[in-house]
Amino acid sequence: MKFFHLSDLHIGLKLFNRDLREDQEYILKQIIQLAAKEEPDAILIAGDIYDKAVPSAEAVEVFDHFIASLTAALPDAAIMMISGNHDSGQRINCFRSVLSRQNVHMIGLPPRTEEEYIQKVVLADVYGDVNFYLLPFVRPSMVRKIVGGDENGNNLSYNDTLHRLISRERIDETARNVLVSHQFYLPAGKKAEDVERMDSEVRTVGNIDQVWSDILEGFDYAALGHIHKPMKVGGERFRYCGTPLACSVSEAGQEKGVILVEMKEKGKTEIKVLPLHPLRQVRLIRGNLEDVLKQRCGDYVSVILTDQTDLDLFDMQDRIRNCFPHLLEIRREYQPKADYSVAISQEKMPDPFELCCAFLKEADEEEKDLLQDVIHTVLEVK
Repeated sequence: MKFFHLSDLHIGLKLFNRDLREDQEYILKQIIQLAAKEEPDAILIAGDIYDKAVPSAEAVEVFDHFIASLTAALPDAAIMMISGNHDSGQRINCFRSVLSRQNVHMIGLPPRTEEEYIQKVVLADVYGDVNFYLLPFVRPSMVRKIVGGDENGNNLSYNDTLHRLISRERIDETARNVLVSHQFYLPAGKKAEDVERMDSEVRTVGNIDQVWSDILEGFDYAALGHIHKPMKVGGERFRYCGTPLACSVSEAGQEKGVILVEMKEKGKTEIKVLPLHPLRQVRLIRGNLEDVLKQRCGDYVSVILTDQTDLDLFDMQDRIRNCFPHLLEIRREYQPKADYSVAISQEKMPDPFELCCAFLKEADEEEKDLLQDVIHTVLEVK
């Protein structure tokens, strides 16, 4: 049994207000080409299909073309996807039963009543069944009717919620089982603050959404989404594949890819990362202005200038934009500060009447007399 593990497509994302549609279509086309070459039995997308809960018409069009191309390239493969925290569960869940008949399983909502369980899709090969458990992003309030509350009547923590929700499943431990989930699972022995997070990720205050990864031990593989940097969670079999395309400057230089998983008999799983190559890299370039200008390129660039002297603002911006047509931002390490240590004496203060006349420019004699009168009145009151 071979399958692709993808997540966090974030279709519709804008990077510093730059539309990434061309870049996303380019990377999705690569995924389709890899799928046609490797011929996996299933494609798993572990949440955050879109960047917004209400995606634009253009974003929906991109996703529609992607799924249509996948089904054309792999007519016999199962396509399974769940909603992430960026998606609208209700929208992803739409036409769920109809699409499942076409071997496309879009699961937007978790079980919410005692009679419901995590959606399971069963595929078979020469070694028997492989059970895919599709669990969309879960907030404790969404499944309270199933998992209950604490002793004070409040919602359970994310950790307790996920443990109770998954533990109630009737998992056949003799078969091969795969979990597809979109949560913040903590690697064994690590604290939330030890996990490197990307600027493009949504983080909760106090990391209240953390879930201990021990609950994953009952699965042969966990296809995880939510963390944007590729990462293992407590072993080779539990992984975040990361975003297929950099979603922030903090992801500059990261190697992106699709995870190809091949399951043989129970206990034997081979994992390989298939590299993805973007249309444009996201780069962070740091140095003085002249050194920066020497690195002209067509990538998405964030520039950090280290010059210790003042620069002509408009000239500097024009020169950098000419070198980097897809410039994202310009930052300065050195910010000149005004020197307030020298007191300004009264003798050095400019004459208020002259300042006002210079500002007004075309004031006639009558207006100047009125202005002079106002200034005198203010000074007398002072």
